[in-house]
Amino acid sequence: MEKLAGKVAIVTGAGSGIGKASAQIFRREGATVIGADINEGSDVRLDAGNEDEVHALVEKVARDEGGLDIFFANAGISGGFKTIAQQSADDWSEILRINLIGPFLAIKYAAPVIRQRGGGSIICTASVAGLRSGAGGAAYSASKAGVISLVQTAAQQLTGTGIRVNAICPGLIETGMTRPIYDRARAANKEERLGKLNPLQRGGEAQEVAQAALFLASDESSYVNGAALLVDGGLSSSHPTTRQFDLRMF
Repeated sequence: MEKLAGKVAIVTGAGSGIGKASAQIFRREGATVIGADINEGSDVRLDAGNEDEVHALVEKVARDEGGLDIFFANAGISGGFKTIAQQSADDWSEILRINLIGPFLAIKYAAPVIRQRGGGSIICTASVAGLRSGAGGAAYSASKAGVISLVQTAAQQLTGTGIRVNAICPGLIETGMTRPIYDRARAANKEERLGKLNPLQRGGEAQEVAQAALFLASDESSYVNGAALLVDGGLSSSHPTTRQFDLRMF
């Protein structure tokens, strides 16, 4: 039986990576999916941090498809690995605009429409970088911590609507956003080192995160709300440790 039969879903960041894989698996499970991305390769062009565009997309999908059941706010940017001293306020504004304001807009405009269907699911892509330092730049990490807080607050504010709001926290996944990391490792013949810090000792694949998104989108997660689901190979199960150290430091 198809897990999303008869459902209508919007997936942002659907042109590549996690968003593309999620759109594909949602369709395979019976959903009508509108994939949106600022780049080519999806059904519609969308700047996920632009309020007018997000509002217009939700209204169009509701009108054309008769409603909306699922919104996966997945679009995001990394912003690179500049230090706090190297970043500008403009850098922070753009990263927060896409990574945090984008999910806020998804919730703001999707929730009233989803409520008309008796409830549904809103999913936001956060990151292990939102849990503790070491997995991303300062602005990126702050934006993803904000996403985790946002879904918790939204879940509470949508009490009684039947709408569940959850986050996914991926670890190292090969996507368009992380491709430079993989490219540098391959160029240096060090690809085998990627993901070695987690207990599974490998990086993840977009399809593995898409399976988590499917779970949160479907009725199988009917009692999961306000949660941050980790898909990181166990990376965040422990604080980082120093594998080798010099006792003379003490």
